[in-house]
Amino acid sequence: MKKIYETETRFAETGDRKIAYRSYGKGKTILFINRFRGTLDTWDPLFIAAMAKKFNVITFDYSGIGSSTGTMAPDIALVAKDVKDLADALKLGTIIVLGWSYGGLVAQAATLLYPNLVTHSILLGTNPPGKNKVPLEPAFLDVALKPLNDFEDEIILFFEPKSETSRAAAKASHDRIHKKIDIEKIPSTMDVFQLYFSGGDSFREDILNLREQLKKTKTPILVISGDHDISFAVENWYPFINQMINSQLIVYSETGHAPQHQYPELTSKYIINFVKYTY
Repeated sequence: MKKIYETETRFAETGDRKIAYRSYGKGKTILFINRFRGTLDTWDPLFIAAMAKKFNVITFDYSGIGSSTGTMAPDIALVAKDVKDLADALKLGTIIVLGWSYGGLVAQAATLLYPNLVTHSILLGTNPPGKNKVPLEPAFLDVALKPLNDFEDEIILFFEPKSETSRAAAKASHDRIHKKIDIEKIPSTMDVFQLYFSGGDSFREDILNLREQLKKTKTPILVISGDHDISFAVENWYPFINQMINSQLIVYSETGHAPQHQYPELTSKYIINFVKYTY
């Protein structure tokens, strides 16, 4: 684990801004696309380490977030350009995208907008484009907008508070992440939060008709969700996924919004096999 924490933060020059990123492991590149308020430091290092055994894992900060320069766009399609620009700067011909939460929205947009770049799409704790029946729960907003979240907030946001198994996993994941984390880099102000929310609004408005495109895409898509996700309910996938062409859905019981942090090694195995056996 020590090696994971010591990985150097680098910067990709994209012309008008610098995108901060870190690279782990060797193999086909899988780009980790972060959650609401996520930074380079907020991925579970055990999940990164497990994935880096088979892939070149690249984590990055959105434009204007964390250590990246520029300004975050208020539209998901424009945020997805960070994915394309980073891939171009690093001279990556093709990539796998792995998006968590808000990052899952970005991953879907990148998959559909840049079909020659993205070979596989992994969606963690997120929802399809357009209008979905089950909204986020009030508990999310009660804690997600605090300037700083403590451990109990993390349990509510990312895990299943009623499950002792999930609580134990939350503690283990929290301890791994917080061995070295730059709290000051985590977005904490309402003006930045609003950029994320505007992006979510644009994704629901779906002016680009991504919902119908997602049904038709032949790009392999793997969705992994917890059975009680207070921000992106897995129930929103049930009437949708059977209309898709090349997709799979995995649901963990007694699990919340961060299935890859509750089960980092198991989730990695699912993803590795999915990429290996789908095309």
